[in-house]
Amino acid sequence: MRMRTKEDSPPSVCQVVTSLLLSMEAGLELDVLIYPNEVRIATPEDLREWELETASQVSLPVCPRLFVALYPYNPAAMSPNPDTAAEELPFVPGQIIKVFGDKDCDGFYHGESGGLSGYVPSNLVAEIPVDDEYLKHLLMQQGFIPVDQTGMSLTPDVSEVSSVPEDVIVRRMVALFDYDPWESSPNVDSEDELGFRSGDIIYVLGAIDPDGFYYGDLRGRRGLVPSNFLQPLPWD
Repeated sequence: MRMRTKEDSPPSVCQVVTSLLLSMEAGLELDVLIYPNEVRIATPEDLREWELETASQVSLPVCPRLFVALYPYNPAAMSPNPDTAAEELPFVPGQIIKVFGDKDCDGFYHGESGGLSGYVPSNLVAEIPVDDEYLKHLLMQQGFIPVDQTGMSLTPDVSEVSSVPEDVIVRRMVALFDYDPWESSPNVDSEDELGFRSGDIIYVLGAIDPDGFYYGDLRGRRGLVPSNFLQPLPWD
C-alpha cells in the first residue's frame, strides 16, 4: 500500500479504514491521501493532480555538449576579465571540454575538462556534433583530438583539393576516431571508402548521402567517409 501526504481539510475516517482492511485482505493496492483531519482513498483525479504537481517540481538534468579547443588559452595571461581570470578554464589545442548550458552575455560557456571547471571563451572552441552517448563517452575518455594549427587558412590547399567543380561546396573536417573501412564499414562495397586516422584533416566535397557518408579528400586520396567520425573544423 502506498501512502501519500497532503495538507488540507475536511474529516471522515471509518469508511476508509474499513475499505483498507477489506482491500488488504483481498491483496489489493490502494493509494491513500492523509490530511491533517482526514484519511481517504485517492480518486483517479487525485492521482493525476499529484503526478502533475510532482512533475512540475522535478528539474530535468542538463545534457552536456562536447567542444574541442582550437587554440591555447591561459586565463592568467589572456583573459579579457583579469579580476575573474581564476574562474576561467585553461586549455590547449585539441582538448575536449564538456560544456553545460548556453554561452553567457560575455561570450563564455561554463565547462569542465581534466578534473577542472570554469568559464570557457566561446571564440576559442568549436562544438563536436555528436549525439550518441557512447561516442561522447569515448571522446571524454580520449580527452584530446589532434587539431591541425597550420592549415587554418581561408581557402583549402589547392594541392589537397584539386579539380573540384565550382558548384561543389568544400568543407574542412577533422577525424575524431581512426577508421579502417575493411574492419569498421557497414557497407559491402567498402573499397569505395577512405581510411583515416584520428586528427586527419579531411576536405568534404558536397552534401551527405542517404547512408550518412560524405565524399572526402585526404591528401589527394578520395573516397566515402562516415559523417559520424568527423567534426567540422572552421577555416578561420
